[in-house]
Formats: sequence, structure tokens, C-alpha cells
Amino acid sequence: MTRLRTFHLVAWTLVAAAATALFVFGYILPPRRAVGVVMPEASASAVGKPFELTSHRGAVVNNGTLAGKPYLAFFGFTHCPDVCPTTLFELTDLMKELGLDGDKLNVVFITVDPERDTRELLELYMTSFDPRITALRGTADQTNTAVKAFAAYARKVPIDGGYTMDHTAVVYLMNADGSFRGTLDMHEPREVRLQKIRNLIVGAKQ
Repeated sequence: MTRLRTFHLVAWTLVAAAATALFVFGYILPPRRAVGVVMPEASASAVGKPFELTSHRGAVVNNGTLAGKPYLAFFGFTHCPDVCPTTLFELTDLMKELGLDGDKLNVVFITVDPERDTRELLELYMTSFDPRITALRGTADQTNTAVKAFAAYARKVPIDGGYTMDHTAVVYLMNADGSFRGTLDMHEPREVRLQKIRNLIVGAKQ
């Protein structure tokens, strides 16, 4: 229990810091290193390829299991200092705003750092965010396949005897049939992001 309480304290400290930055400055602070961004129109035909990973709850997740509901996909890692916890905090806030409509889509957080992000660590990490957000991990090969499936970017960057990860920071909007719909950029106004998600949900009914 002591370990769990300590993890919660650290996680919510990060979340609180992110929320303060959003309130005071009106935008999300940039990552400490450059982050690649996928331009949707240029890569739409390349997004939505097959992949298979395992959730922090132990279930296999792939294109087939996600089919039938629209979903959001976001790449990151638990050691990320700012962008990842901030984005997860923002997604948690958006899911709360959506209420029951949030149950009509899936949200997946795909780690680009399976070396450190074990299932146990992800299970603990995700307790700080909306329970409808599922963390996914895989082997190095499975992770590379997932990154390529979204035409995304991820690279290990050595720092001070350790390493960090550069990665694509946008949130992918995927239709119920697995096709690419667009992206959420956390620099966009909150109402714009909410409307994009609502349009995604409404589109699934048509």
C-alpha cells in the first residue's frame, strides 16, 4: 500500500503541475525534446494498419477487438515528464465532460517504452486517469509495428546515463471500421477537441 500511495502522490503531482500550466499559460508546455507530429492529410492512407498489443488488464487488443466502436489512440510512456501525463489528464477531463457518451468509444494509450513500462507499472500508472482509458504494451517488435500502423514516430534518446523517448504527440481519431478520421491537438481549444470527439461518435451511428 505504501508503494501505491507513493505512486499516486507522484502521478497526481505531475497532473496538478500540468493543470496549473494549462490554467496559467493557456497552453500545454512543450516536451523537453522535439516530438514528431504526423500530419493527417499526408498520411491518412498509411494510418490504420494491423497491430496487436496487450492491455494493462492483460487482454489482447488489436484491430479486430477495437472494431465496432470509434477510438482514440495516443503514444507515450510513463517516464514522460510533461506531455504524456498532461495529455492523459486532458483526455480524462474530456471523457468526464462526455459522460455516458464516452462509453461509446475506446481510448488507448500505447507505450513506446515497453522496456520500462511493464504491465504492472502501467496498471499502477493508469489508476490516476479515467478508467475507460486503456494502456497498451507489447514486445519491441510489436511496439514498432504499432507505431508504423499509425504512421507515427518513436525514438530512444540517450540522456545522462539513461534515456528518454521522442514520439508523436497527437491523439489519433479512428472510425469504428478502423479508418483514420483525423487528430486531436492539445493546443486546440477545448471545445474544438470535444466537438471532434462528438462528431466521431455521431459518425459511428450513421
